[in-house]
Amino acid sequence: MAGAPLPLKGGCQCGALRYEIAQAPLMVYCCHCTNCQKISTSAFCISAAVYEAGVSYVAGAPCRTTWTSDAGNARYGDFCGDCGVRILHGQTPPIGVLSLRAGTLDDPSRARPAGHIWTKSALPWVRFDPDDILCEGQPTDYTPYVERFKAFGIF
Repeated sequence: MAGAPLPLKGGCQCGALRYEIAQAPLMVYCCHCTNCQKISTSAFCISAAVYEAGVSYVAGAPCRTTWTSDAGNARYGDFCGDCGVRILHGQTPPIGVLSLRAGTLDDPSRARPAGHIWTKSALPWVRFDPDDILCEGQPTDYTPYVERFKAFGIF
């Protein structure tokens, strides 16, 4: 997203729910937890960590669902009530950072992952790049992911 103008924009498949992000993402990562596999109906989700204060819905109103994550955290997910596309995830109590589903960005090609989390749940055919940062579960420190993402020079 080098030179990508802010705010970043995105939305659901049908266009009923649109959002803007006022600040550049902290990082992008792939999550292989069983929740993300089911939510995405795929092998993993690509998420952009964004500041909660910088996210605003500009069209439509999200629906919300809640669950307990593989790490035991109380989580919520905002999605479009019309087409069902998941937009973002947050945590209760809030931590100030949300996991935005990077595929909902208007230009998702710029969301290059710095690494992978919950690799112990990765499907056996998934292959990782030797340079990727890997964590078997929930990282206790995201600093290496943030630093690698910054080194990409995307923002």
